[in-house]
Amino acid sequence: MSRRRGRELAMQMLFQEEQGGGTGAEVEDAFWRARRVSDEARSFAESLFRGALGHRETIDRLIREKALHWKLERLASVDRNILRMALAEYFSARTPKAVLIDEAVEIAKKYGSEKSAEFVNGILDGVLADLERSPA
Repeated sequence: MSRRRGRELAMQMLFQEEQGGGTGAEVEDAFWRARRVSDEARSFAESLFRGALGHRETIDRLIREKALHWKLERLASVDRNILRMALAEYFSARTPKAVLIDEAVEIAKKYGSEKSAEFVNGILDGVLADLERSPA
């Protein structure tokens, strides 16, 4: 459960950063002042947050390639940041595709709109299928 919580926290930090919450370090500092979580969840969240920020250009390009007829900026912020978090995890932890998709969909159901889970599932499945087909 602490990994799920870490994913949720990472998505929330990405959302906060995107809404103008400051630099990555400033967002982290402010974010943790208001929360008490396990060391494991915090460490995992920080890893995903930093990975998403560090690879944002690549991650956003991958999302754009699958979000046909949608500008990245027009996607719901929650959906966009769930996708960023999940892809950061893929690049850093090599979590199995099925687990990444399932976790992202569950977070989308909790935090997104009525259509978020289906949207996140489709985009993430397409991006991960492409990544698994391409040579490492």
